[in-house]
Parts: sequence; C-alpha cells; structure tokens
Amino acid sequence: MLPPLYQTNLENQLSESQLLFNLLINVLQNIQEVSLEKIANALPIPILFESRRKKIQRFLSLPILNVQEIWFPIIEIWLTQNLIENQRIYLVIDRTQWQQNNLMMISLVYDRRALPVYWEFLPKLGNSNFEEQSQIFSQVLRLFQKYQTVVLGDREFCSVKLANWLREKKFKFCLRLKKNEFIQNENEIWQSLDSLGLSPGVSLFLRNIKVTKSQKIHGFNLAAKWRRVYKGWSPEEGWFILTNLSDLDSAINAYKKRFDIEINQPQYIDKDEVLHLSYYWN
Repeated sequence: MLPPLYQTNLENQLSESQLLFNLLINVLQNIQEVSLEKIANALPIPILFESRRKKIQRFLSLPILNVQEIWFPIIEIWLTQNLIENQRIYLVIDRTQWQQNNLMMISLVYDRRALPVYWEFLPKLGNSNFEEQSQIFSQVLRLFQKYQTVVLGDREFCSVKLANWLREKKFKFCLRLKKNEFIQNENEIWQSLDSLGLSPGVSLFLRNIKVTKSQKIHGFNLAAKWRRVYKGWSPEEGWFILTNLSDLDSAINAYKKRFDIEINQPQYIDKDEVLHLSYYWN
C-alpha cells in the first residue's frame, strides 16, 4: 500500500476510477520491472490481457499525470512535515544520458539520499545550456521559498550566467569549476585555476572574484580543496567551487553532500527502468 500522504493526495487529484495508479504502484513494487506488457500481465483485473494493456496505456496518457499536478502537492506536504521554515536545504541539479534520451533532474538531499523533485527530458543530446538549466529551476522555485536553499552542481552546471541567475533568485550555490577556467582576484590579475598551486592537503578561499575573461561578472567566492594523501591515495585533482557562501568549510561541506548521495545510491536500481517510468511523468 502507498503511504497515507500519497493516498490522500492521489484521491484529491484522481477520480475513483483513476485510482488504478495505486494498483499500478503495488504491481511495480512486486515485479520490480517497468515493462508495459509485464505490468499488464501482473495487474489483478479480471479482463483479457490486451484489454489490461490498453487500459494502462489510456491511464498513463491522462493529461493530469504530470509532475506539477501529481508530484508537487506531495512534495510540498512532505517538506512541511519534515523541514522547518528557514532551514538550510540542498538541491542537486544533474543530467544523465541513456542512449538517445537525455534527462535532467533536480533532487533534494535528505538523510544522504537524493529525493527527486522535478525531471525533464531535453530535446537533444549532450550538455545542457543556461536557458535549459534556468528553465528547469523555474519549475521548482516556489516550492523552496521558505528555506535557505543551496544549489549543488558539477562542472556542466558551473556557468557564470547560472550562478548569477541563482544569486538574483536569492539561492546560495556551490558549482564546481573546470580547472582551466580563469578568475580575476582583488589584485586585478587574471589566473587560471590550475596555476593557483592547489595540491594534496592544500585548501584556499578567495573572496569577491570575477570568473572567465568573457563574462567578467564579479562578487563570487572561490573555495578550493584537494584532499591530503591518505594511506598512499588521494584524488587525481582537487575541487574548485564557485560559491556565494561566506567561508571555505561551508562551501566544501555543502558540495560534499552531492558526492555523498552519489556513493550511497542503492545498487539495485536499474537506470533503464527509471528512464522508462520517467516517460509517463513528462
């Protein structure tokens, strides 16, 4: 059975006949495969297989089955129940490509897990751009107005335009820079990040820098850290984090939350199954 939070919201959004959704979720939990034919075969409805398959197809084609109308109300109530107003929270933006499918997702970090908030397929392959990134964030802004929100993103999402846009929206951010980026410090000297002398065991924090010679937008901070050698091992390179947080520890500890959810992913999740299910929510 679905938790009461889900049950209540689905009953508010769906008619009694459309509560087939509840039954579908129970079937998915039992068979642990996202295949229309296998779901139809396992669905406990006394009609022919082909009729069950068509019934599921019609249901999944309903206009109301979208993230904003079905999932957002559940997320809003969950936030109210589990967080307090003005609490610092962390959102991760990420992109995953499977074959010809390019999925962007925003997740909330909670208890070292990533809770999906919003996802969207890009109409192309490859990296996303600022317009696509800001558009996906625009979908979730209202959900997090009551909290101190910190956005975490890897090197794909570290554009000066996105950082400046997040700052204008009153979000904090920690976005990882590529080491070949250029910054300008308070002495008005342009330097590439790989010339700052970062090495294992070294960290630094620079305030009020400009990033990239082409954009020259100022007022950001740079947090950099390379973990020391431990038992003969250290990462191949350090972190360069573009941020508007005020100190090194806050920025590094925030970005580590993104790393923690990656190494703590449940191993039984099949990415192709997640992708298949996501189609029905877009």
